[in-house]
Amino acid sequence: MITLKGDSVYLRALEPNDLEFVYAMENDQSIWEVSNTQTPYSRFLVRQYLENAHQDIYEAKQLRLAICQDEDFPAIGLIDLFEFDPKNNRAGIGIVIQNKQNRNQNIGSEALELLIKYSFHNLNVHQLYANINVGNVASIALFTKFGFEKIGIKKDWILLNGHYQDEAIFQLINKQI
Repeated sequence: MITLKGDSVYLRALEPNDLEFVYAMENDQSIWEVSNTQTPYSRFLVRQYLENAHQDIYEAKQLRLAICQDEDFPAIGLIDLFEFDPKNNRAGIGIVIQNKQNRNQNIGSEALELLIKYSFHNLNVHQLYANINVGNVASIALFTKFGFEKIGIKKDWILLNGHYQDEAIFQLINKQI
């Protein structure tokens, strides 16, 4: 079994030729809300990030993978493990698909399923969590589909367009460990 390959999606490490894709993703203001970004990134900074993307998750405490649909390599989204805590066996998880036309086509669902399985079986993670704006119905549906449970609400957590919004925290515990 290839852990990071599904029926129509596979996850791969970032490559130097992902520079323009990552640059475009990091500078897309429409997704800054979900990525906690507030300022643009230069190509120089993205290039430096890609040069260090080879770091092991135990060293970097994060893992960012490209979501791809076919073997000719172009990325269509990113999926991350962040705040990886090997002592307590937990990590945050996030996903974004770049183009709206690629959303709601099971791509994110398959990518999330692959990373959950990888996290539980290869990294021995005990729990994953996701922080989701309560108005992001699509993300809530995606994560709850895989058993993530809402465990709390952070009130007025996100300032968006001059208004504070609540953020929910969802958790998935690996019951097989």
